[in-house]
Amino acid sequence: MAEKRLLLIDGNSVAFKAFFALYNSLGRFTNGEGLHTNAIYGFNTMLETMLDNVKPTHVLVAFDAGKVTFRTKMYDNYKGGRAKTAPELSEQFPYLKELLTARGIKTYELPNYEADDIIGTTAKRAAAAGFTTTIVTGDRDLTQLADERTTVAISKKGVSEIEHYTPAYVKEKLGVTPEQIIDIKGLRGDTSDNYPGVTGVGPKRAVDLIDKYGSVEGVYDHIDEITAKKLKEHLVEDHDNAVLSKKLATINRDAPVELTLDDLVYDGPDRDALVAFYQQMGFRKFLQGMAVDGETPSALPGLRDIAYTEVTAANLNSVQLDGECAFYLEMDGDNYHLAEFAGFVIGAQDHWWVSRNVQLLQQEPLKGYLEDAQRPKQVFDAKRTYVGLNRLNITLAGVDGDLLLASYLLNTYDNSNDLGRVAAEHDYDQVETDEDVYGRGAKRAIPTDDTVFFTHLARKARAIEHLKAQLFQDLETNDQVKLYREIELPMAFVLARMEIAGITVDADELKAMGSKFSEQLAEIEQTIYNEAGEEFNIGSPKQLGHILFEKMGLPVIKKTKTGYSTAVGVLEKLAADAPIAENILKYRKIAKIQSTYVEGLLKVIHPDDHKVHTRYLQTLTQTGRLSSVDPNLQNIPVRSEEGKAIRKAFIPRHPGWQIFSSDYSQIELRVLAHMSHDANMQEAFREGQDIHAATARRIFKLGPDEEVTPNIRRQAKAVNFGIVYGISDFGLSQNIGIPRKQAKQFIDTYFEEYPGVKAYTERMVQLAHEQGYVETIAHRRRYLPDINSRNFNQRSFAERTAMNTPIQGSAADIIKIAMIRMEDAIKDLQATMLLQVHDELIFEAPAEEMATLEKLVPKIMDSAVQLEIPLKVDSHYGPTWYDVK
Repeated sequence: MAEKRLLLIDGNSVAFKAFFALYNSLGRFTNGEGLHTNAIYGFNTMLETMLDNVKPTHVLVAFDAGKVTFRTKMYDNYKGGRAKTAPELSEQFPYLKELLTARGIKTYELPNYEADDIIGTTAKRAAAAGFTTTIVTGDRDLTQLADERTTVAISKKGVSEIEHYTPAYVKEKLGVTPEQIIDIKGLRGDTSDNYPGVTGVGPKRAVDLIDKYGSVEGVYDHIDEITAKKLKEHLVEDHDNAVLSKKLATINRDAPVELTLDDLVYDGPDRDALVAFYQQMGFRKFLQGMAVDGETPSALPGLRDIAYTEVTAANLNSVQLDGECAFYLEMDGDNYHLAEFAGFVIGAQDHWWVSRNVQLLQQEPLKGYLEDAQRPKQVFDAKRTYVGLNRLNITLAGVDGDLLLASYLLNTYDNSNDLGRVAAEHDYDQVETDEDVYGRGAKRAIPTDDTVFFTHLARKARAIEHLKAQLFQDLETNDQVKLYREIELPMAFVLARMEIAGITVDADELKAMGSKFSEQLAEIEQTIYNEAGEEFNIGSPKQLGHILFEKMGLPVIKKTKTGYSTAVGVLEKLAADAPIAENILKYRKIAKIQSTYVEGLLKVIHPDDHKVHTRYLQTLTQTGRLSSVDPNLQNIPVRSEEGKAIRKAFIPRHPGWQIFSSDYSQIELRVLAHMSHDANMQEAFREGQDIHAATARRIFKLGPDEEVTPNIRRQAKAVNFGIVYGISDFGLSQNIGIPRKQAKQFIDTYFEEYPGVKAYTERMVQLAHEQGYVETIAHRRRYLPDINSRNFNQRSFAERTAMNTPIQGSAADIIKIAMIRMEDAIKDLQATMLLQVHDELIFEAPAEEMATLEKLVPKIMDSAVQLEIPLKVDSHYGPTWYDVK
């Protein structure tokens, strides 16, 4: 006879686990209709894992029927301390049950009883009938049900990491048998379910008592043997609480559950119903698992047909493009400087022209249309489109709408590079995501089927056209049209031209550095081996931990799940007394520079022009700051000489030319002085004072003749920038190595000396609580979904974000305005703007233009916006990027 295997799932408990696991990691997790789906998604992930592992013949998911049960009648305050279920979770329960029905899984709830009682009763019946049972829950109370035929699987981390409780494991882990868990609860009570237990009895004392006397009743039978006076007093006084708590903790295994085991037979899902459910939820990953004969069900079942015409050399002249149109250039890969062209679509009002042959764009009438500034075009990602067309010797002009940029400005979280995902955020459901059509990762491939590919392209163009009116209306409502038209859209083309220009890199210089670093690493490696007394893998935390803490006996600063921590902070603390730790830090630093910047840059130098062409991510950050990738040229280290040396390899494209750099001085603090209207801070900037020295004098109460030492200035600088980022006293104490009490005093004094700053931070937090977002000087908006969260950590982070985003974001606004004006200002010079690195702009130009740039660049940057205090720009130049500082 085949083995009968029962899977019992605690529906409420697993749903709660799934909700908070995915809510914390993914935040916004909704379908196209705005329904939160994180609990459903996580629950289904767990379900698939357990169905695969257990291979059950019978399945039941039990739910609580309501808050009133026989336990609340026994004890009014049962579960009384629990917060009300989040509405984002409550709304998911009906759909969770719909999912289970589609999966062919029985659900059940019983008035006056909890899911635990349904599970306990069903598990007891199953054991009597010879079943092997697995119970899945996030609640350790159910471990009392573990026996020779029943295993309780507890979800430890989210819904993916499971801990299996058998009777032996319960004894090993908890020190008691499964049957005695209710006795432990009787003595110690339960804070989560809010029942009392015995005063002063914690987990260890409870285990000791039950181990010795067997049960709550056994403890009271031997009460006179207990010699600890205070414990005995509490036990006597709280006898009724102990008995009550044990009753409350006991799962009822004889509840009037009407379902029989035969009702729980599992025959698998109703495929059509499950596909429809996944489509409604937008669960693309699960739909991929429903593929039949290699075909994945569409995540958008209601897609309408769309007509298109394939463009060929024969019918090219018949392409009609009157007035405004939508255009999309498809490339196979993220790096549009190198990705292969896949095709294009162009057209309007459901008349779409498509082709795989991008060379047709180089011919009339298409080339003329794309280059005509008077003919408005709607695109998705103008920068990417401009760079791609430039590779075809086409200069895109006349872009009016950029769906990606507009969506990003409306909500900086809506920044996917997948048009289908962006469209879904705006409730448009007539276009698939690229993942739906092309797959992802190693499996990504442009379809060879023309109908599939061309239909997808046409739907993309239609989405761009369709969403334009809605997004522009929303920009108008948010007072963001000027931000879009005067900053972000022109910025896309400035960045595109900078990316195309690239910056020349001297490969020979990099190789020479690489050789030098290799020699240094070999020397440091040998020194470390000598100090350790043996050779080992320096890159292995496990081996390093053994050497430092076991063999050499250094003090253990911190432990992790896998052993000793050898993180930077740990090594820095050890370095004062252990030279080996300092050498390991140096080894790591040079090895990182060698692999990331020497070897990394050599791999991306273009063989034709000897340049690297970074890509700027314009829609990534929440503050509007730009990021650089492929390669990242914003993160080249400058604090160490080895890191700075990398910049020696960055040179002008012509001999005799110079690299010119200008950067804003303390722009964020100047923005803070402007936005806070703080008189003291503004006075320091207007008088040209060193703001960190000025702050040091104020928070350390120094007299006019007292010296501001480098260390005092460093601490004041940390406070200045810490305030910008909403730092806590704990964070400041960690940053500058002072006691937390002293750090709090620094912050309090700072706010006394700069009362306008304190008022600004309070104003921003209050504004965020009221409206759910904050803005920069250019009305760049950042929403703060956790600003009114009941979770203290989430709410506190959102409040700190409310303080610093307007400052960081306004600094980003300012440098973008400067870059747009700068490109226009140098159009008649040979100088080229090459890079933006945070608050710095980098150019290359002939030596004879240096004097002009020294006047022109600061003038443009200083006047980008008018603040209440002046902006300040520092400029330098030299034969390499290294020499400009």
